[in-house]
Amino acid sequence: MTIAIDFDGTIVTHEYPNIGEEQPFAIETLKMLIADKHRLILWTVREGELLDEAIQWCRERGVEFWAVNRDYPEEEREKNDIYSRKLKVDMFIDDRNVGGLPDWGTIYQMIKENKTYNDIIFETAQNDPYQPNSTDKPKKRWWQF
Repeated sequence: MTIAIDFDGTIVTHEYPNIGEEQPFAIETLKMLIADKHRLILWTVREGELLDEAIQWCRERGVEFWAVNRDYPEEEREKNDIYSRKLKVDMFIDDRNVGGLPDWGTIYQMIKENKTYNDIIFETAQNDPYQPNSTDKPKKRWWQF
């Protein structure tokens, strides 16, 4: 699967233009996704030196992205007459998601087990002794693999 991942507010806390603190388990989760053979694209508003700093920050922690701010590593925008800024990916991980950013453990579980956030919430509620038992499982899937 090809996954686009934002940097500020997602991998690190939002301190732009500075680099914030790592979000808990972000780097570990990214390494696990790479080990699972997913193609990760760093998709960020950063450019120039600020982008280089973000790439180096990730690299120092063992995360190498498949591509940065492009669909594939070899893409050359200057030579592409039909260039589109919209990435052709299977999934985006961004702190600006509707409902916010789930924790990185939940993100990994959703990807690894092909589950929606509703699936995770439903399963958690089913295992919570303080929640009434319900068999009304959410049926809507946000993506299909």
